[in-house]
Amino acid sequence: MFSAPSAFRRTAVPPDTRESEPRHAQPSADGAVATVTAPVRASAPAPGKQRDAWFDNVKYLAIVLVAVAHAWEPVMDGSRTTRALYMVVYAFHMPAFIVVSGYFSRSFEMTPVKVKRLVSTVVVPYILFETAYSLFRRYAGGFDDTPISLLDPLFLTWFLIALFIWRVTTPLWRSLRHPLPIALVIGMLAMVTPGIGDDLDLQRVLQFLPFFVLGLVLKPPHFELIRRREVRMLSVPLFVGAVAFAYWLAPRMQLGWFYHASSAQELEAPWWSGVVTYLVMFACSTALTVGFLALAPRRPMWFTALGAGTICGYLLHGFLVKGADYAGLFDRYTWLSGPAGLVVVSVTAAVAVTLMCTPRVRRALRFATEPNLDRFFRRESAGR
Repeated sequence: MFSAPSAFRRTAVPPDTRESEPRHAQPSADGAVATVTAPVRASAPAPGKQRDAWFDNVKYLAIVLVAVAHAWEPVMDGSRTTRALYMVVYAFHMPAFIVVSGYFSRSFEMTPVKVKRLVSTVVVPYILFETAYSLFRRYAGGFDDTPISLLDPLFLTWFLIALFIWRVTTPLWRSLRHPLPIALVIGMLAMVTPGIGDDLDLQRVLQFLPFFVLGLVLKPPHFELIRRREVRMLSVPLFVGAVAFAYWLAPRMQLGWFYHASSAQELEAPWWSGVVTYLVMFACSTALTVGFLALAPRRPMWFTALGAGTICGYLLHGFLVKGADYAGLFDRYTWLSGPAGLVVVSVTAAVAVTLMCTPRVRRALRFATEPNLDRFFRRESAGR
């Protein structure tokens, strides 16, 4: 029997004005949440700013994997196969999100317009959903001691505060000659520094930092290489081998290594093994991310338009997963831990997060995910 981690553990643990790209989707005005998750405006896109179907497909498929993996946590005890699949998904689903976020953050600068956009699409959603999840856990989950703290991200809100920190440091990374090796050193140091603490989930922010910096240094030709037929063909045996290796590794490795939320010492491992494991996992996650990007469809699909609304699916699906857990659904229906139950759970999570990404939901949540803050900013700053 394997004990699945609680999705609400605070130390554990799918989105700028974008510059115009010659081959890819138009970058938006504030950076990655808008890029990875911004709603589509009703007005027609300006010439030269047409969305790239491939990136929207990547975002949609990634958010589905995030939701399905979270849904597996309460029911995967005792299933070595599910645990192995969970490990493979967790190895690349957030790295893929973060790499794409970094890629579309390349044009971010601390200008009034982009700072305003950053506040409206990252800071405000973080405050609102961190408060909402805290209240949900307190009253729906019966955890009366749950505080409302903006310094201690709850469940999946860590990504928003991490994105804010990564985004405001973008000019620094863009000015360095070799930013990726420096980011890797910072990630390794975080892995062996248990004293970092839980404030703003900095352990996870620093350990995932290299993926964001990797996105910053990528250019359109790199993505053209990923889209090549040879890379797609190699991606299939890559994932088959990853699942087989994860099946062997499942009973031997703690899941905490995949969350990047704890130091090696906190995982009861010697510090030097933390450095080695971190570098190996970075290489594996990068390879799986490339494979995932290569396998994503390039042409418009029925779900392509949903890729623009993944911020809603990301922020909402946690209420569904934790609500089912608080209601005792997984304890009451033990068959959900069996093969048929895992299929039902997976399909339900995928369908639910798909509905959460629809235009109607995006419009309903725009007050929280992309509010109009004109009244809070100087008019001359907005037009500068």
